[in-house]
Amino acid sequence: MAEDTKPQEAPAAVAAATARGKRKQRVGEVIASKMAKTIVVRVQRRFPHPRFRKVVTAYKKFYAHDEKGEAKPGDRVRIEETRPLSKLKRWRLLEVVERNEGITPVVE
Repeated sequence: MAEDTKPQEAPAAVAAATARGKRKQRVGEVIASKMAKTIVVRVQRRFPHPRFRKVVTAYKKFYAHDEKGEAKPGDRVRIEETRPLSKLKRWRLLEVVERNEGITPVVE
């Protein structure tokens, strides 16, 4: 008995991701958001040292495009690589994973 099996429509996020190809994503903490439409995200990477096998924590800063200005310092965010947007920006904000509920940072 053949049933009508129509392919399911893909959600917009999945369709956009497949149209753009496979892109790297990182999750990190926002450490600065003072620039217009730009955030600085610190991504943590833990790996065993190649020679001594001790677990090492390395950090890297990424400049990401935040169109709506929704990310604030202390938030955990997911960023995705994109075409070069400026001299340093090659990432864009996908979503705010977790809001900073703690103490607000001191204004310098």
